[in-house]
Amino acid sequence: METAGDEFADEVDALQAATRVLAGVALRSLDVLDGVVTLPQYRMLAVLAELGRARSARVARALGLDASTVTRLADRLVTTGHVVRGRDPRHRSVVTLELTPSGQRLVSAVSGWRQRELSRIVATLPPAIQVQLTSVLGGLVMAAGEGYGLTAEPVLPL
Repeated sequence: METAGDEFADEVDALQAATRVLAGVALRSLDVLDGVVTLPQYRMLAVLAELGRARSARVARALGLDASTVTRLADRLVTTGHVVRGRDPRHRSVVTLELTPSGQRLVSAVSGWRQRELSRIVATLPPAIQVQLTSVLGGLVMAAGEGYGLTAEPVLPL
């Protein structure tokens, strides 16, 4: 008797293995920061790189964290000069967060390392597999739905 998920067991196993590789690349990329920021702090920097100047409540939602946790993370990043705190001119009680040039450089350093490492890995594949990889991963991204994985907010597939 076939159980739920057995129908795609080989595909799911391959995706699990690919996830381990991609997570490994993501985690190793933080090594370029030499401990300047923690993983949770980097996550905030990456979200701010995506959102631009944003209300702290929006950052909290994107990270799936409580507002108080975001405040503590922001405090550390403001102290180190990677984030600047501001106010919404229309609502003085609203706190905004934005990357400084220093924070942007950290995100760029990590992104650049990831780009180079993924390029190195892809370059080891035969050209025909490279083409298939682009097609298959593009299909996977479409099946997951736009924005899936960018934030902690649930995104429903189309």
